[in-house]
Amino acid sequence: MRAPRGLTHRAAFVGSIVLTLLATAPAAHAGGAGPIGHDGSLVLVGGALKDDNTEVYGEIIDRAGGAGARIGVITAASVPESQDPDAADPDRCSNSACNGAYYSALFKKHGAADAQWIPVDLDHVANADSDAVVAQVNSMTGFFFGGGDQYRYIQTLLRGPGQKDSKVLAAIRAKLAHGAVVAGSSAGAQIASGPDMVSGGESYEGLRDGSAPGYFEDPTRLGYIPRGGFGFLRSALIDTHTGVYGREGRAYRLAADTGHDRVYALDENTALVVDHPAAPMNSSPSSVPTASASSTCARPTPPPRPPDGPCAAPAIPTSPTTTATTPAHGACAPPAANSV
Repeated sequence: MRAPRGLTHRAAFVGSIVLTLLATAPAAHAGGAGPIGHDGSLVLVGGALKDDNTEVYGEIIDRAGGAGARIGVITAASVPESQDPDAADPDRCSNSACNGAYYSALFKKHGAADAQWIPVDLDHVANADSDAVVAQVNSMTGFFFGGGDQYRYIQTLLRGPGQKDSKVLAAIRAKLAHGAVVAGSSAGAQIASGPDMVSGGESYEGLRDGSAPGYFEDPTRLGYIPRGGFGFLRSALIDTHTGVYGREGRAYRLAADTGHDRVYALDENTALVVDHPAAPMNSSPSSVPTASASSTCARPTPPPRPPDGPCAAPAIPTSPTTTATTPAHGACAPPAANSV
């Protein structure tokens, strides 16, 4: 796998911003996946996590048990091996299996006792309901979701239009509730979102034209998934690659359109650490300790989700299959990998 592109700063929170809008939203709501417990933690990275970012890798490993940490690596947001023309070239490959091996080696290099790829992707959708893979998940003390296209996580780990947990995701959710750390970078951070997860778009067009539910062939059009991602963090919207791609504008517009009053806008090579992500209001995310200043923020309650619009997201498998492919590009097709 090619090393991820990113900034040179090593701060774990610095460069992330919390965008706050006037709170005009109504009461809280449920939506997407079910609630989690209060004992675990999240480490959400804005993308382009550098190999030598010892603060972020170290924080994940420490929270997973230190020298005894066992990290499960999930890279289903990447294209599967069958769709990677460079799959046979270890220096050029960029598919789920190749990326899983890449991150597993990095976690071991940074001091984890073990790190293993969890073999779920578009070539292995059925594995998300495999008892053997669930047993593998249950042997882990922490998890890392890699980047790519977050909609592939919905395709592989959620089931049906109601986005019900697969067995593997249910096991990860239970581990989080009982103290495990769940980390992710880029799409792996986005998928932690609750309702109204961003699916693509640029700031200028978003501010000018507004947002709409679904995916769009036009990569500049601001889209979102009303049911959201896995719902690990529901206190605000999440966006990534914020400073590098100038995404503050789209974050403000999506929040305004969907009734949210807070966005965690993460920069590259930067992590937001959240203790007790499902705790009551007035809890605060913390930062990985660095020499630079950090921020904390209150945790607002998300408003009710708007109804699905005319451009619905592509269908989610209602039952596991052996193989699957990303839907073809069209009015509601997913954006290109690594674009969001």
